Amino acid sequence: MKSKRDNIAEYILYLWQIEDYLRAFPQQAEADPELGELSAMMHTEGIIEGGHLQLAQNALGELEELHTRLLGEEAAYRAAILRLQPQLALLKAKTDRPTMSDIEACLVLLYQIMMLRLRQKPISQETAAVQKQATDLLRFLSQTYRDDDDQATI
Repeated sequence: MKSKRDNIAEYILYLWQIEDYLRAFPQQAEADPELGELSAMMHTEGIIEGGHLQLAQNALGELEELHTRLLGEEAAYRAAILRLQPQLALLKAKTDRPTMSDIEACLVLLYQIMMLRLRQKPISQETAAVQKQATDLLRFLSQTYRDDDDQATI
């Protein structure tokens, strides 16, 4: 399993991908102990049809807390999220959850792009530019999360 500590954003995307995989191929849970455990969690949490594991929700909450902290501390971070605001607003408006957080919207964007690439569908240059901005932002958040964790263990 991906490590939350190593890259929390990738960890969330990984969990979302596994959730979708288990919804599409539930029989695969029997073939792999890790998948079986996650499938059991999905059943217990009642998210077989949709929704996200509490593990993913908790990780997203941690990322959003860090985001809020950095908005108050880092001018460069504030500028980066402000540059993304128009594109995130458009994305949110196209979903069934237009009030989702900016961080969740970045993750949804990257997940949707990943799904398009798996289907070998092209993305526009504009989408690729937004993808880079969202990736850079999430990379910075993930690195800061890891650095904070390192400081906490000293």
